[in-house]
Amino acid sequence: MRYFLVCSILLIGVSCMKGKSVDLVIHNAKIHTMDDKNSIAQAIAIKDGKIVEVGPDRQIMNKYSADEFIDAEGKDVFPGFADAHGHLMSFARQKLSANLVGCSSMEELVVLVEKYSQRKERSVIVGGGWDQSLWNNKDLPNNKLLNEKFPQKPVVLYRIDGHAVLVNDAALKKYGIDETTQVDGGAILKNADGTLSGVLLDNAISLVSDKVPDFSDKELTGALLEIQQELFAYGITDVHEAGLSTHDFQLVRNLVKNNQLTIGVYGMLYPTAENAAFAKKHGFLKEKNLLVRSFKVIGDGALGSRGALLKQPYSDDPHNHGLLTTSLEDMNRYSSLAELTGYQLNIHAIGDSTNRLVLDLIVAYSKTKPDHRWRIEHAQVLDPKDFELLAGSGAFPSVQPTHAVSDQRWAEARLGRARLKGAYAYNSLLTRSGMLAIGTDFPVENINPFLTIHAAINRKNAENDPITGFLIEEALTEEACLRGMTIWAAFASFQEKTKGSLEKGKEANLVVLENPFLTKGIYHPNFAYLTFLKGKRVFSME
Repeated sequence: MRYFLVCSILLIGVSCMKGKSVDLVIHNAKIHTMDDKNSIAQAIAIKDGKIVEVGPDRQIMNKYSADEFIDAEGKDVFPGFADAHGHLMSFARQKLSANLVGCSSMEELVVLVEKYSQRKERSVIVGGGWDQSLWNNKDLPNNKLLNEKFPQKPVVLYRIDGHAVLVNDAALKKYGIDETTQVDGGAILKNADGTLSGVLLDNAISLVSDKVPDFSDKELTGALLEIQQELFAYGITDVHEAGLSTHDFQLVRNLVKNNQLTIGVYGMLYPTAENAAFAKKHGFLKEKNLLVRSFKVIGDGALGSRGALLKQPYSDDPHNHGLLTTSLEDMNRYSSLAELTGYQLNIHAIGDSTNRLVLDLIVAYSKTKPDHRWRIEHAQVLDPKDFELLAGSGAFPSVQPTHAVSDQRWAEARLGRARLKGAYAYNSLLTRSGMLAIGTDFPVENINPFLTIHAAINRKNAENDPITGFLIEEALTEEACLRGMTIWAAFASFQEKTKGSLEKGKEANLVVLENPFLTKGIYHPNFAYLTFLKGKRVFSME
């Protein structure tokens, strides 16, 4: 049965000898083209990395001869999926750090860090992925146990969302942080007795992150290439990299030039002085599979660490509204930079207060440039009264459905029942905006796109909880979800003319699924059976 992957079918080859020559024909498939009509086809012809034609089996088989024929045996075929919000570089660093994802207590965290330190000799121990909402004590931790185990060596441990970091006293001392240190848009948390707890939020994280020795480019490259193969194995052929420093931009650019990083990358640059100077001098960058024409701005923190900026205080922290991590003055400055360079502006906005600020900014800008496609990354909590601002604004919500099902454990406690009406409201966002870009926010969430689909359509996690779906009225249809991961994601990155659907003239980026594409009710695990990038096989389950 599996031989169709590597062999041409002799009979078909003979019958097509007089046809037009192409590189590859996939036939006997259920091809979801994601074109304007949601057409379903049976066969596709590919040459020189581009789609030549899509149509019925008989039409394609009679018209073309090919170097290779693949009988898909009725399998589902989709355009290569796009992850419209991921963090390649953060994921690479996480893979090289102490892995704390899923740890169940502070005690287990310390054990994992100790094991890592025994394997890796580094001047500063770095780890990431802890989430106190999984622990019995769901308060943000303190560094007491870290200090006992690591009294001398600095330890820096990032929360799963990257918006909080736990450090020991040795790190606080090394980086000059004490009870008097203050940071705009950040917080340095204290214990009840006024001593530092070791937890830094949002902009305060830079007090250590800017000074911690980074991994070598060789180490980062190895991790990136491993991630690339993981993405291909799920049929993901494009990633919108949601935040590149100057160093990371150059590393990614070099890997693309050297044909090591071949996955499509839509890069969002952090608006550092160096990146801004690059944009002013060079404009857009299009090199091979890399497109850079956007800036990423972080507007507030995250709900998990209570840093997302809310109009009213947190329901479970009544003296805290959260943090505005980029001032209005700077937001306006970055807007002017985007207007000057023609770059898209993509603003991280989670709390309802930040989302309103960003919407006002985008509405003002849309008056001079309607097709700006500025994006609201996350758009996680909106005041229900603010949804109508989306209509006609040109604002493009970029959402990550697995956040909803991960956060459902504590979302009501954070926000209260009334605010939940505007939270994770993907259907309401779509109704006003007409399109959504859909991603995962990896490594904050799992890179698996089928978990994303399950969360979007059924509003459940991998264990199929909750049984009725979390805020099920905000579920997306199967069509909307798939469009958000294909053609709408391409539109959100100005690539809809070359990617996002299986149509004549577009790049031959596609995935043949291992299992039937099922979405209703429960989680249906799936994987790529074959993944093609510009007509070349980059993953095979064989």
